[in-house]
Amino acid sequence: MGASPVFFARPFGRHPFEGKQALPKGCVIYINHPMDTEPLSKLDPAYTTVMRIEGTLIVLPFLIGALVLGLAEALPAPFTWAPMIVPVLIALVMVILIPIKRYRSRGYHMSEDRLRVVKGVMFHADTVVPFSRVQHLDVEQGPLERIFGIARLILHTAGTHNSSVTLPGLPHADAVAMREEIRAHVKRESL
Repeated sequence: MGASPVFFARPFGRHPFEGKQALPKGCVIYINHPMDTEPLSKLDPAYTTVMRIEGTLIVLPFLIGALVLGLAEALPAPFTWAPMIVPVLIALVMVILIPIKRYRSRGYHMSEDRLRVVKGVMFHADTVVPFSRVQHLDVEQGPLERIFGIARLILHTAGTHNSSVTLPGLPHADAVAMREEIRAHVKRESL
């Protein structure tokens, strides 16, 4: 039998069913859940380096294209290097500013029965995954993550909307330990 849907409301916000006559059968609503006040754990600082390298790889073709335009003198004399301005500014933002902002805006807290993942620079998301909803778990590493010793913990949950939650930037050993702890909890729950 599946677990009941769980909804979390913000301290001064409205819960999803406020103003409705009745809650859907089996729903549980926590208002001001104690976990929302717990301090968040930060990700591994190597995560910013990985994001910087990825950002560099994304903007590098544009910088090379702008450099070729400048060297080919495709534009009249006073504007020869003008095509370099925009790509250089975008590169600075993507390589320096965005990784720092993303790192500072991410965090997590794992309690005995749920994982809270917070992310977002422009669009803030605060996701709580009860372990009773977890279907399976993955620890993934790309080539850059492997070089820097970090990994992504992915929790796949029941349902179709937002059915997986990814927590990037964890030290590999921590990601594996968290996966095993969640797996042990899910196993205890299923007995």
